[in-house]
Order: sequence, then structure tokens, then C-alpha cells
Amino acid sequence: MDGDGASRGQPMLEKRPSHRERHFTAGEVVRDVIMGVSDGLTVPFALAAGLSGASAPSSLVLTAGLAEVAAGAISMGLGGYLAAQSEADHYKREMKREQEEIITVPDTEAAEIGEIMSQYGLEPHEYGPVIDGLRRNPQAWLEFMMRFELGLEKPDPKRALQSACTIALSYVIGGLVPLLPYMFISTAQNAMLTSVGVTLVALLFFGYIKGRFTGNRPFTSAVQTAIIGALASAAAYGMAKAVQAR
Repeated sequence: MDGDGASRGQPMLEKRPSHRERHFTAGEVVRDVIMGVSDGLTVPFALAAGLSGASAPSSLVLTAGLAEVAAGAISMGLGGYLAAQSEADHYKREMKREQEEIITVPDTEAAEIGEIMSQYGLEPHEYGPVIDGLRRNPQAWLEFMMRFELGLEKPDPKRALQSACTIALSYVIGGLVPLLPYMFISTAQNAMLTSVGVTLVALLFFGYIKGRFTGNRPFTSAVQTAIIGALASAAAYGMAKAVQAR
């Protein structure tokens, strides 16, 4: 049979397009960016509005705002570092405890594997070989128990420093937005009006992007973020005016 006959006698195998799963895996970095930018846009914005309400000159508002951005970035970054370091320390403590249990009470730990597997609808004859395989590999057994029994993922050793830098830098970027008008407009009231417009646009844009990344409705997220920032600045401005009037 020639080549044409063979091709007619057998169905042609069509090349299927490769399947690519698109999952967003940088959740921790995004969380840090959201935390830093969100606070950076809101806190200096409220401070600038409050000082403007107290009739402070633009130079004073700018100086105080930059000082707050610097202090806030350090504080937020340090908080992120300590939080990530605490997670790493907690993981190490739990891993040590789990490792001791695997050594001292292996049968109990093996039974816990069965309980975990049964939650996924597996029968004993199906997960039995899995238990045997894990018992032959203590390291894999330990990692399995950490992930599926305790729900803990092994933290990145660089996570603490990365979190601190990401949050601090994000705070600075967000914090400079409401202060930009005060760098170019000498009258505090005019600078404040410009700052309100610029910052609200930034809050709407940031809220929209945040909604896209977090899986929420982008428009709803944008409106909520802008409302929170507006309320914070309005409260600070109103408080300054009330104190000044006394």
C-alpha cells in the first residue's frame, strides 16, 4: 500500500493546540503592593487635607507629608518584615513538632494520612499505596503533613526582606501622589483641590487594578477604594476646620 492509501486508510492525527493553564502565582507580592499603595495613597492624602484645612502653607504641608511618607514606609516595611518572619518561625516550629511525631508515633501519623485522603473521597484500598510510599520517604511524608494536615506552605527564605522592600516602596509611590500638587502650587487651598482630584483618580485606577488581580468586580473595587480615601481626607479636613474654629 502506498503512502496515499495508508493516509486514506487511517485517520489523520490532528495536532491539538497545547493547553496552558494561566494561574496567577504572585499572590504574596500583590498583597504587599496593595497594602503599601493603599495606605500610601490614603494616609498622606488625609494628612495633607487636614493641614490644608488648618490653613498651613504648601511648604509646610509638603514637608510634613514627606516626613510622614518616610516614617510610614519604614513602619509599614518593618511590619511586613516582622509578619513574614513570624510566619517563617511558626513554620519551623510546626515542622519540628511534626517531624518528632512522625518518628515517635508513625502509626498515628499514617492514620492521619488516611483521614486526609478520605476527605477527598478515596477508599482505603486506593490511598493505602500512597501511605506506604510516604512511609518509605520521610521527607515527602513530612512535607505532605505540613501542607495537607496543617495547611502550611514552606515560606521563601527571602520572603521577609522582599515583603519589607515591596511594602515600603509601594507606600512611597502611593504617598507621593497626593503630595505632588504641593510641590508646584504655592497656595495650599488650590494645591489641596488639585490633590483631591489627582488622588481620587489614582484611587479609582488603583482600586480597578486591585479588583482585576484579586478577582473582585473591578468597578466596585474602584468605587470602594475611592470612597475610603475620600472619607479619610474629609474627616481630617473637617477635624482641622473644627479645631481651628474654636
